[in-house]
Amino acid sequence: MREDIENRIIKEAEYIAETKATVRQTAKVFHFSKSTVHKDVTERLKFLDHDLYKSVKAVLEINLKERHIRGGEATKRKYLCKRN
Repeated sequence: MREDIENRIIKEAEYIAETKATVRQTAKVFHFSKSTVHKDVTERLKFLDHDLYKSVKAVLEINLKERHIRGGEATKRKYLCKRN
């Protein structure tokens, strides 16, 4: 794998591990698509840094479990703004 791609993957993974960010938030910060970030941290990272991969995987699992809550809150905010 190219060195610049490897560096990107490590930076994305470190960001997720440090900030507990979602794939969508990480993609916005690094200006890549959600698909690219997801593939980087779920498939490519395990070959570069397995320990970092495990910590990122744990964060992503938490985010997956909390996804329905964040979606409900976003919908609630949307309709509260429309009422005002």
